Amino acid sequence: MSANYAGLPAPAKLNLFLHVTGRRSDGYHTLQTLFTFLDYGDALDFSILPDGQVRRLGDDPGFPEQDDLCIKAARLLKEQSGVAAGAGIRLTKRIPVGGGLGGGSSDAATTLVALNHLWGIGWERSRLAALGLRLGADVPVFVEGRAAFAEGVGERLTPCRVPESWYLVACPAVAISTREIFAAPELTRDSIPVKMCDFSAGFGHNDLQPVVVQRYPQVASLLQWLGQWGDARMTGSGSCCFVPFAEGAEAREALGRLPPEYTGFVARGMNQHPLRDWL
Repeated sequence: MSANYAGLPAPAKLNLFLHVTGRRSDGYHTLQTLFTFLDYGDALDFSILPDGQVRRLGDDPGFPEQDDLCIKAARLLKEQSGVAAGAGIRLTKRIPVGGGLGGGSSDAATTLVALNHLWGIGWERSRLAALGLRLGADVPVFVEGRAAFAEGVGERLTPCRVPESWYLVACPAVAISTREIFAAPELTRDSIPVKMCDFSAGFGHNDLQPVVVQRYPQVASLLQWLGQWGDARMTGSGSCCFVPFAEGAEAREALGRLPPEYTGFVARGMNQHPLRDWL
């Protein structure tokens, strides 16, 4: 077995819709959402460290090591599995932080999958996914590795296939706290539950979007601009928004017209995580 892995993908995700169906007594919200992966994301390098330490290597990705979900995931897996080896982790960050694209959760999932191999632990997917849930509600979908209809707090996953459309994803210069949006008193928390088979292209909405639009005019303006191209929506709790296209060339043409106050990229949807076959 190689003592290191280089350039492992941690893809971004989109919530094609996100309905808030209730709030539990413990304060967590119950959701229904549809996840798809994008062929765009972060990249991670892993190497075994014989001293048993878990350390971040390379350039600062823009947040402290104690907040890095890669490091948290590695240390949790090491603790729970009892392995003696350590790991050096280098993160090349492309997914915007605080954008609703699942970057931290995806990084954590790739870390769990990679170190499960590199350390020779050999856990099954379900066990890694359960561990990942301790790091964040979105981590299991990346470990499971299939586009999925999610329920509960996002941990009950039903794999499904969705159209692998092209997307223009655009981001305003603002990071949004998921905690703030879910705590908002004006948030709708009583969307009627749907069945997975109800899904079709353009179905549903994002219950978090009206709250974000009211509080963050940058997101409202971005959605208005994207709306000229089709059904523009926010992903997760924002701030990134997207619009689907049938062809990549059309999406790239729209990207070329993106106003300078936004950043963006074009990506294609994927029904399967690139590391799905590792488990």
